[in-house]
Amino acid sequence: MKVEIHLESLREGVGEIEESIKKGIIDKQRTLGFHTSAGAMDMLEIILHKNNLIDPGFTVKHDWFLSKKKIDKKFPFEFQNKKEILDAVVAIENVRNSLCYGKRKKEKELEQLIKDFNKLKHLFVEATGYEL
Repeated sequence: MKVEIHLESLREGVGEIEESIKKGIIDKQRTLGFHTSAGAMDMLEIILHKNNLIDPGFTVKHDWFLSKKKIDKKFPFEFQNKKEILDAVVAIENVRNSLCYGKRKKEKELEQLIKDFNKLKHLFVEATGYEL
């Protein structure tokens, strides 16, 4: 997929996350789970495309980040802030399914998800120069 398409989707998701924060994160858990996960995948794909590390048809799948072995296999190459970026993605993905399909979480857990997403956004802007 082209970088422009990922950016468009990412900006939409960031808007949904910001709206969820305004409306109250406790009531928007599924929205936060889905959009932080999709946004993380978009950011990672854009970073990898900008560094010419993946082909245009390559798709990053969120469930890969539940396995250290799978991460090592799918991302053997180096890129700027790789460890920090992948750690933030893993943190987001570790709560995704429970937010999207499980019982309600406490506000503290949701705040941590937002912190992890914002950290990833910062690393993304630093790595790509794209503003969100």
